[in-house]
Amino acid sequence: MLEGLAKSLKNVLPDSADALIDKAMGALNNPEHGGLNGIVEKFRAHGMSDKVNSWIAAGAANLPITGDQVRSALGHEQVVKIAAKFGIDADHAAEKLAAMLPAAVDAATPDGTLPPK
Repeated sequence: MLEGLAKSLKNVLPDSADALIDKAMGALNNPEHGGLNGIVEKFRAHGMSDKVNSWIAAGAANLPITGDQVRSALGHEQVVKIAAKFGIDADHAAEKLAAMLPAAVDAATPDGTLPPK
């Protein structure tokens, strides 16, 4: 699943984003976060069901999120860990994740449903 997701993102983002996409996909699929289902549940638990549901729904426009919303859902410590993997500061990582997550979840759920846990 991750390979297809990474390819989908690479088709819509500049070539210079390839390494960042690969690292983001590894971070998103990390069992520590519960994989894609875990990420989605964290956003739902923090009051962002409408946003995450738009990413999953087939054909729906993806509602945006902010870096602060990423920090709220994932927790500051997790954002710091992800930032360390990217080699960037936590604020920049949160903003990058905010920009990438809607497209990443959308690409991973082309039929409008989450994969089985």
